[in-house]
This record gives sequence, C-alpha cells and structure tokens, in this order.
Amino acid sequence: HTSTLAGWGFLASVSYAQSLLGAPETRLTALDNGLRIASEETGQATCTVGLWISVGSRYEREKNNGAGFFLEHMAFKGTKKHPQSALEQQVESMGAHLSAYTSREHTAYYIKALSKDLPKAVELLSEVVQSCSLNEADIEQQRGVVLRELEEVESNLQEVCLDLLHATAYQGTPLGHSVLGPSSSARNLTRHDLVDYINSHYKAPRMVLAAAGGVNHEELVGLATDHLSGLSFEYEGDAVPVLSPCRFTGSEIRMRDDALPLAHIAIAVEGASAASPDIIPLMVANAIIGSYDLTYGGGKHLSSRLARLSVEENLCHSFQAFHSAYSDTGLLGIHFVTDRNNIDDMMHWSQNAWMNLCTTVTESDVARGKNALKAALVGQLNGTTPVCDDIGRHILNYGRRIPLAEWDARIDAVTPKIVRDICSKYIYDKCPAVAAVGPIEQLSDYNRVRSAMYWLRF
Repeated sequence: HTSTLAGWGFLASVSYAQSLLGAPETRLTALDNGLRIASEETGQATCTVGLWISVGSRYEREKNNGAGFFLEHMAFKGTKKHPQSALEQQVESMGAHLSAYTSREHTAYYIKALSKDLPKAVELLSEVVQSCSLNEADIEQQRGVVLRELEEVESNLQEVCLDLLHATAYQGTPLGHSVLGPSSSARNLTRHDLVDYINSHYKAPRMVLAAAGGVNHEELVGLATDHLSGLSFEYEGDAVPVLSPCRFTGSEIRMRDDALPLAHIAIAVEGASAASPDIIPLMVANAIIGSYDLTYGGGKHLSSRLARLSVEENLCHSFQAFHSAYSDTGLLGIHFVTDRNNIDDMMHWSQNAWMNLCTTVTESDVARGKNALKAALVGQLNGTTPVCDDIGRHILNYGRRIPLAEWDARIDAVTPKIVRDICSKYIYDKCPAVAAVGPIEQLSDYNRVRSAMYWLRF
C-alpha cells in the first residue's frame, strides 16, 4: 500500500508544464499514393486506429445530400470479403468497438481494440473503406433506419436549432446542408449514388490513417503499405472536387411552436476558419463567456458574468458559447434555452457579453478564460479515441498535429488588447445569423437584434 500511495503522490506532483513536455510526439509518414499515416505511441494495452477522410456534407449537392451519412450506415453491413455476420464476428472476437461519424467536412471510420490486434483492425478498416458490399437489400433496409434517425433528431431541439442556424447563415451554399440530409434523400438515394460518392471522394491524398495508444509507428506504416497502398489517388477525367466558397449571410430563421415548453435560440456571427491565427483569441473569448446549466452549483458565485446574471435574473435554463470552425469560415455564437418570457432579456445579455469582449474585457477575465481553455484542451484528450480523433482532424485541417505545448504557448500569448481587437473585428457592427425554435413570440424582430450589435457598445 505504501509504495502505491507513494506512486500516486509522485503522479500528483507532475506539473501541468511537465505533462505538456512529456507528451509523446506524433509521427507522420506518407505513402507514394498520398495516404498519410500519423500515430502517437503511449505504450498502453489498448489502441484506437481509424481512417479520417476529407469529405462530408459540404461536398454534397442538393440531390445527394445525406449520401455520406447513409454510407456511414452501410459501412458495417459487410464487405466483399466478409458478409455482415462475419464482419461483426471478427470485431466481437477481438472485443473491439467499431464506429464511424460524418460531419460537414470530415468522415471517420475507427476501431478501438487491444494493441495486439492492431493488424486485424487495420485490415478490417481497409476493407470497410475500399470494398463495402453495398448490396441492394441492405440499402433498402437502411433507408428505414436512416428515416427513423431523422425523426429522432427532430426531437433534439438543440440539433434542430444549430442545423437551422447553418441553413440560414450559409443559405444557398453546401454548408447550409445538414449532415443527415433531408428525408427525400434517404428515400431516393440509389446504389449508384453511393458508389459515385465513394469514387469521387475516397482518394488516398484525402485520407489519414491515425492511431493512438499501444501502437508502433513502423508497424502501422507497414500495415498501411500492405492494405492501403492500392487506394486510388487519381480522379476520373481529372475532375478534382473543389470546395466552393460558402458565403455567410446575416439573416434569421424562426420555427414557432407554442406547444413546446422551452425556446431554443442561437445567434452567431461569421467566425474564423480552423487554420486562422484568430481562432485562439476567439476560443479564449468563448471561454470567458463560458457555459451554464441549471444543474450547476456555484449560483451567484460563478466566474462567468453571463452565468451569474442567468442565476440572479433567472434568465435561462442553459447557454453555451461555441465556435464551429471550417476550412475557410466559421460560426462564432451562443446557443441558449429559456422559457417564453425571458427570450428578450437573455438575447440582450448575450449580445451584451459579446460587446464586453470588444470593449471592457479585463486582465483577470482573460487569465480565467486562458486557464479554462487550457483545462478543456487537456481534458478532452482523455483516452486513445479522442487522441486519435484529434490526430486525424489536425492532419486534415493543418497538415500536422499541433502539440499541446504549442497550443499552450499560443494561448499564453493572448492579451486583453488582442481579445478586444479580434472580437471587435468579428462581432462589432456585424450582421448576425439567428435561429429560433419553440414558443418564440417574444423574440425581437431581426432589425432590433442586428442594431444591438452596434448600440450595445455605447
């Protein structure tokens, strides 16, 4: 017992700075076909390995919106080598967990398994991505599953609100599409549509084989060479899909339903892109505004001014400052949930919090925001799967994994003046996008919300 406790004491004494310096490096290798292999080795008994692909709903057209999400459902329905039951049996016999997700710009397929099973995991992933069977009977069966999921999402009002926010902010552009697509797509997508989607986008230079945990980089490169070096890097007729710019439009969308108990409202301005240097000051700014939920302890002693006001004035049930960053644009916003009688007040104080960032943010505000952001960045990398996801998305976004020590230094460099200047650039006198769902009769008209982006400064 003594030695165990001494061990714990030693671990507890490792400082934040030491832990950053002690983080394992991310190694990066590229195959001849352009596929990148990136890994972080920690010597654990488990690992997560996956393929991250630079494709999502932003690459879809009106006609095939939802194709990526539909494919995600088809991925585990069998490959040309393993029918569904055999694929499931292979994963189950390893005690592994196979999963996938689709976002607006990325798609990922990944397996969490014991480190000794890394070769089998890479083999199965390569099959899923290169030779998904896509048989007609499975496609028909999955239509019903996708339609049920679409129905379920309609009851998640936060999701609905944020999808509407994208639909109005990026109206007329592919970023306005939802990831799931409309129900008409789920009913009408054909096998040809899905095959065409894979042939157009699943190209080696747009893929990263990422791994974290008990993984050896040289072994991973060898497995990638064996299973993924045949991935195509050429486009038919050189028709390389180019992302069209998605313009931001200050506008609003309202879905009034007085039968709902609470209103979900989101307000956003155009934010920074994922690779913009402005993103760090904006993340610090969001950390200053913070988040709040009725279940939080602390009450009137919460550090976020907006959270304290929410408690004292009973303004809302919850709020969250967010920044959705894409390759060339972003949404910087606040989402809140409140009852019908507090909408106007909560909107006023949310915009007021923005204006404070542009004008009166203090040294202590920024110090608190920086600490909260550092804690969040470290805290979200708890486990091999979030680390693997971080690696995959970083390589796609930046061409490299940005180490925590570098994030830390960039956060340290933020000053109150930088926060005020950057927030003024993005927020002050800008046309916001507003999305509102529920009993929203009391929500001020758009022109009043828009004018507050100017007058609240004075």
